[in-house]
Amino acid sequence: MSIENLTIGEPFFKIKLLKNEPSYQIEGKTIVLNLEQQPIVVREQTLGALQSVILKDTTIQNVEHAVVIEGYAEHGDDDALMANIRQTWPSAFEVRGEERLRGVEHYMSPKVWIGQFGFTIYHSASVPLKVGLHKDHAFCPVPGFREVHTQIVGFGKMQQCRERDVDTLYLEESMAPGTTHRPMYDEEGNYPWHQFETITPSVFMAVEMLPDGATPPAL
Repeated sequence: MSIENLTIGEPFFKIKLLKNEPSYQIEGKTIVLNLEQQPIVVREQTLGALQSVILKDTTIQNVEHAVVIEGYAEHGDDDALMANIRQTWPSAFEVRGEERLRGVEHYMSPKVWIGQFGFTIYHSASVPLKVGLHKDHAFCPVPGFREVHTQIVGFGKMQQCRERDVDTLYLEESMAPGTTHRPMYDEEGNYPWHQFETITPSVFMAVEMLPDGATPPAL
């Protein structure tokens, strides 16, 4: 049993990683993301693998591996919160150097790897964001890479396209606080062309999951 604080959200969000906890008491509005196949029990219901939900003042049980984001709804002014994030975190282009991110109002927290799981918080400031369609994850040469995104503040949409052209859109999922989009990868870790697009300025968490045999990249 363990409860580990993930500092990536500080000083804006309190994020914890739960492992093998028979039960955990939720205080106030909290986003819970299940990272394992075993369902998490929430009263008479269950939370399946890579599903998330907002819970409040209740107990979750049978927690094999989960992330909880506490206090996310306690900020009285979302605009002020995101302005503070922009003053604190670097742009994603500064950190990652990807050409598709050049000039894009997209900011990121430090990334942390816990075993095969990588956690990062992103803030997308502009509407539209135009972060760019992508499908490859070159830092993971081993087949089976997985990734999902969980909305924390604001509203967005995860888009999938047949080609590297938004006009070839074939699937779009709305993202509201507490929402995690459905996995879009196949068994080999192949992705369609995809991107996150803002409806409002947004904050979301990316969770990257490396297959066995892959090594987390140097930070």
